[in-house]
Amino acid sequence: ERRFQPVTVNEPTIDDTVEVLQGIKKYYEDYHRVKISDYLLRMCAVLSERYINDRFLPDKAIDLLDESCACASIGSPELAEYDRLKKHLESLKENEKQMEDNEQPDFKALAELKANIIRVSGKLDEYEKLIENVCVREDDLAKVIELWTGIPASKVAESEFRKIANLETALKKRIIGQDEAVELVAKAIKRTRVQLSKRRRPASFIFVGPTGVGKTELVKVLSEEMFDGTDTLIRLDMTEFMEKHAVSRIIGSPPGYVGYDEAGQLTEKVRRKPYSVVLFDEIEKAHPDVMNILLQILDEGRVNDAQGRSISFENTIIAMTSNAGSSDKSNGVGFNKTEDEISKDKAIKGLREFLRPEFISRIDEIVVFKNLTKQDYGKIAALMLDEMKEPLSERNISLTYDQKALDAVAEKSYSKKFGARDIRRIIRSEIEDKIAEIIIDNSEKVVNNISVSADNNDITVKFSE
Repeated sequence: ERRFQPVTVNEPTIDDTVEVLQGIKKYYEDYHRVKISDYLLRMCAVLSERYINDRFLPDKAIDLLDESCACASIGSPELAEYDRLKKHLESLKENEKQMEDNEQPDFKALAELKANIIRVSGKLDEYEKLIENVCVREDDLAKVIELWTGIPASKVAESEFRKIANLETALKKRIIGQDEAVELVAKAIKRTRVQLSKRRRPASFIFVGPTGVGKTELVKVLSEEMFDGTDTLIRLDMTEFMEKHAVSRIIGSPPGYVGYDEAGQLTEKVRRKPYSVVLFDEIEKAHPDVMNILLQILDEGRVNDAQGRSISFENTIIAMTSNAGSSDKSNGVGFNKTEDEISKDKAIKGLREFLRPEFISRIDEIVVFKNLTKQDYGKIAALMLDEMKEPLSERNISLTYDQKALDAVAEKSYSKKFGARDIRRIIRSEIEDKIAEIIIDNSEKVVNNISVSADNNDITVKFSE
């Protein structure tokens, strides 16, 4: 370092990357014979930043632009026909030259050849005008990203605002009996994504309520709907972070300590997947020092890891679950309060017992989940049975069920103490096991349909050939 001056080159921002792409756009347009819009250049930078996490800008954006141009060029029928006509014209002109050099040319054949050359030249001129309109589209970017990452092109091409606009409807289809909670979450995400304030902070929630009512399930569905896949869910169980030294597991160990060369569990995952949902399960069990790190993330939208790198949480969604207040047996104070209102009061009171006021004030929404009804249990059972249809259809077997079957599953699994967790167990023991026996016992027969019903809450599974 005495002889050389260190120069730190930071990764450029998306705006800087767009300027770089505008400077080299002309070269790619000329080479691939396509047109590139300014909007597409910005999408190159935005999509590469979102979906390609093991490389840096502008390198990954330039590669995405290059391959997208190639994709548009190869997929253009106009360019393909232009190249074919051009080769055909060159071949005709070569034949014309050979015939003219012949001592005794066939003038009739030569005249036909010249007429053919004029016809092909005219057609080539037509296609020369058409190829000027070949443009790189957003679909081409999506196809390249699908090739690189495996994320379906339809998901990549869907704009973030379109996803957010349809988020509430998509969540309500899969989260049963918690419409109020879903509405609060959807509104908060819309608010943070539009970025009305100058400070960039992640959307943050605390989900409270009894066990088995859909708190963790909502987080899973949210990661699938917003960020295209369950691998975008980063889950940390706070029972593993009850000790003071657990902070090093989140941001990494400081220099001189064991494990310094290993990255933090949270910071490294967010660095690699900046568009993700971070779940802190059972937040009340975390050590106060861990809560201080979380407070910084909620306040500033970023945190420094042990190696000094600034990790941005601006594009994440932070969810915390808690069972606060669910074990409180005391009656709620107040007249004419419903059971849900009483449980909500208990939950908020329980949160305030272990969370500091400055922490609670930085949370976007405290979402209280209510107890599920028997009708909700039946709807959840229907969702779980629908999940079985696809694997059975691969065996050319259709699955049908009636309302009696759903009512029987709801009756057998209904429990305010354990919530909806028993539904899966009932379906596994009462339905899945019987279906497996039918398929194995009738392996030499052709089973076309399996029907599930119930008689006096006794679930029956029958098949037809």
